[in-house]
Amino acid sequence: MTDWINILMLVCAAVGSMAFGVLAAYGIFRVGFALMRRRAEAPAAIKPQPEAAL
Repeated sequence: MTDWINILMLVCAAVGSMAFGVLAAYGIFRVGFALMRRRAEAPAAIKPQPEAAL
């Protein structure tokens, strides 16, 4: 009985560590690509030019 529990715990630990590794890699890549993404620059404000009154 103890052997089955040990094997079950080993399998659960292996699956859990693989899942954590995949999720960690996903987060790292997501942050990395977000940092590389080009951001749209805000258009420069144009100062109004005075016009002569007619």
